[in-house]
Amino acid sequence: MSEKQGHFQRAITLFDAVMIVTGSMIGSGIFIVSTDIARKVGSTGWLLVVWLVTGVITLAGAVSYGELSSMFPKVGGQYVYLREAYNKLVAFLYGWTLFLVIQTGVIAAVAVAFARFTGVLIPWFSESNVLVEAGSFTFTTVQLLAIGLLVFLTYINSRGVRSGKLIANVFGSTKLVALALLILCGIFFGINEEAMSQNFQNMWQGMSFNDLGQGTPLTTGALVTAIGLAMTGSLFSSDSWNNIGFSGDEIVRPERTIVLSMALGTAIVTALYLLINVVYLLVLPLQGDPNATDVLGRGIMYATNERVGTAAAESILGAPGAYVMAVLIMISTFSADNSILMSGARAYYAMARDGVFFPGMGRLNKAGVPSVALWAQCAWACGLCLSGSYNELLLYVMFSVILFYIITIIGIFILRRTRPEAPRPYRAFGYPVVPLLYVVLASAFCFILLTDPENSKFAQRGLLLVALGIPVYFLFGKRFAGSPEEPQ
Repeated sequence: MSEKQGHFQRAITLFDAVMIVTGSMIGSGIFIVSTDIARKVGSTGWLLVVWLVTGVITLAGAVSYGELSSMFPKVGGQYVYLREAYNKLVAFLYGWTLFLVIQTGVIAAVAVAFARFTGVLIPWFSESNVLVEAGSFTFTTVQLLAIGLLVFLTYINSRGVRSGKLIANVFGSTKLVALALLILCGIFFGINEEAMSQNFQNMWQGMSFNDLGQGTPLTTGALVTAIGLAMTGSLFSSDSWNNIGFSGDEIVRPERTIVLSMALGTAIVTALYLLINVVYLLVLPLQGDPNATDVLGRGIMYATNERVGTAAAESILGAPGAYVMAVLIMISTFSADNSILMSGARAYYAMARDGVFFPGMGRLNKAGVPSVALWAQCAWACGLCLSGSYNELLLYVMFSVILFYIITIIGIFILRRTRPEAPRPYRAFGYPVVPLLYVVLASAFCFILLTDPENSKFAQRGLLLVALGIPVYFLFGKRFAGSPEEPQ
């Protein structure tokens, strides 16, 4: 009976929600993906445009999405919005993909990033330090620490929403302060005159660079495609802004708090991301030599292991910069994994309550959290850590992530027509222009991924993962259906 006695606690305030939004969004991506973006677009101006357009898309999505969160401020978030705008099948396909890889894949990837950067401080945690080897399977100390992190955070969150939000608040605010200090140090103490001169002389000459450092000028059409492909990394780094919606029944005044926290959180992160990239350009040359032995010689494009954040910190602070950045990324990934892990379980709870997922996930423990869903999510994410396939799976689903956002935003237009009298405490900002802008820009991104010869396979495999949910829904729906006892 203990699993049936809890109830959701409205404990998440606006400050908590903003910390969860920013904590979910800022992981390790911002410290890495600018190298790949720089190689794809080849100039400082277009690098900043990629991040700016990403910010516009993300903000447009957040201020539009808020209408749905105010209409249905319930646990389950995007799953609930899709169910109400469409039907249970469409909602299930989203939830299925969320559990299979969107949420769990990100959780696994961020946990491994935490472990890898821990290795900078404690070299024992290394992917070359193999504990178990059997055929092609290897179990390293990095995987051990990643799994340990997931188990620890799941245990903390299973003790109640207040435990999870405490971590979000402490580590999330620490992360924001540390990022702000890094930006200030770069602007006031780290400017490299030679790098700045190189970077800002010819800002708009689009070039595509290969791994050997060879560049090819981009035509207008090729540049548009390059920007779209480059946004895969920036959009991934800016994702998870919607996670706060999963916790609707645990939020104080959710019809107001969810949309405000998404708008504030995405605005804060967008500003930080732009400023961090400006700092990269002030302290490091954009172009470099992949064979160079120092951070200035390799530049942003060829930062060692794509760790442009570490290269920038070393340029600003000297050798200790690598350790400073390692600590910052550890704090960042710890905070991100906590927020993402906490949020995802609420979606599986809502699916189980609807009878389209395992009934056990639709129950709360005494602390008022869906502990079965939390531990199931943890188990699958740990499996992805062991498989080593999480990074590949993330490439498959990036297309699907944006596709579901598009479908969800279109749901605003559908509900305006089918439920015109429904209460809307918040109406989408700039409707219909801003929601339509999101749909158009996000659709253009999906189109580029689908039509690009080298990347279309990832989009197609992402669609396949979604499509696999259709037979699961019809073949196993009756087995999922149960009667989880309503929380008291």
